[in-house]
Amino acid sequence: MSDQSLIVKLREFTGAGIVDCKNALEEAQGDYQGAVELLRKKGQKVAANKQERETKEGRVHAYIHGNGKAGALVEILCETDFVARNEQFIQFCHDVAMHIVAANPLYVRTGDVPSETIEKERAIYEEQMAGENKPPEIKDKIIQGKLAKYYQEVCLLNQLFIKDDSQTVEQYLTSMIAKIGEKIEIRRFSRFSL
Repeated sequence: MSDQSLIVKLREFTGAGIVDCKNALEEAQGDYQGAVELLRKKGQKVAANKQERETKEGRVHAYIHGNGKAGALVEILCETDFVARNEQFIQFCHDVAMHIVAANPLYVRTGDVPSETIEKERAIYEEQMAGENKPPEIKDKIIQGKLAKYYQEVCLLNQLFIKDDSQTVEQYLTSMIAKIGEKIEIRRFSRFSL
């Protein structure tokens, strides 16, 4: 595959600019997967720089599953109405709503989980290890690992994205921020099912 076609393929896959794709391929010495990783890392840096901006626009998107027995409403914010009408943003909203229907998260992010719920989970894990003869620091690491697994099950941003399980929903969000160039925030959602 020629350098030009690799750049085009990389641009289509990542949404990054042509110059960024060319530079990433050069830095990765022509390795396509290496260039993808470099661009993803750069995208995370871009997203981090945009976190202080205000999100005053956005959209509420509805998704009803084909059988009509499950659906979701999701509110996703962005900075401008131009982006709120952008096809990529609308597709992102659709993907997130579809993910919510399929994966049934309870919260958007880990900070949304009530502290009482976390304490109950922690107590369950401690009780499960009560008979084990392990040092307290090892038990604590195991509990932290179990809590991380719990967050991956119940928090939208921590879940593996259903359309691409090589990334979490948060990583998908970060890549969209890098592609679109504005802060995007998943504010809230509701899931309905019969």
